[in-house]
Amino acid sequence: MQSAFKRTLREAFIATTPVMAGYIVLGMGFGVLLSTKGYGPLWALAMSGFIYAGSMQYLAIDLLTGGASLITSALTTLLVNARHLFYGISMVEGYRGMGKKKPYAIFALTDETYSLVCQDKHPTQEERHQYAFLVSVLNQCWWVGGSLIGSLLGEVIPFDVTGIDFALTALFVTVFIEQWLSTRDHASAIIGVAASVGCLMIFGADSFLIPAMASILLALSILRIVRKEAAHG
Repeated sequence: MQSAFKRTLREAFIATTPVMAGYIVLGMGFGVLLSTKGYGPLWALAMSGFIYAGSMQYLAIDLLTGGASLITSALTTLLVNARHLFYGISMVEGYRGMGKKKPYAIFALTDETYSLVCQDKHPTQEERHQYAFLVSVLNQCWWVGGSLIGSLLGEVIPFDVTGIDFALTALFVTVFIEQWLSTRDHASAIIGVAASVGCLMIFGADSFLIPAMASILLALSILRIVRKEAAHG
């Protein structure tokens, strides 16, 4: 049992290494930006530990410093993190029977964790659950560590933070390229890009996220039905 755990931990560590590189850099950016706004390392630890949402944490800095109301903050959080509703729906079966680890696995289901868990090929449900949990823990450790390092550096070194929040966009692009190269079936990626670009053109940059997610979910559902019928036909 111990050797199986070590093997799964090693696999999870190797799988999260690219995420580690991105999360530490992004987390440092968040920590530095937070520090320049007058919030110290304890704030960085608390936000990365309990919020743990990269893009939302960057936005939260502006909400905190701008005196936004609770209603504004809640609506902004809902819109920014709406995509996680679709992640959760797709992982209902995958996380079924996970036991005490399930609440944390649900909480820690970030974009990058979701992409790694979806690619899991372990033969048994127990191994898949263990792998998903360890990937979730490791990814959050990278993010929390980066946030703390950035916050501490921001306390002692002056930084020009212009454009630092673009690092999050760069990570999304990296994850997309990695997924594209790791599989021969690019239908999901093409659907995602096409739906996002189409909704961006129709609804604009401020309102395209939820329509894009809904369009992607609908298109992928239709694709799944078509492929099932073709397999049984």
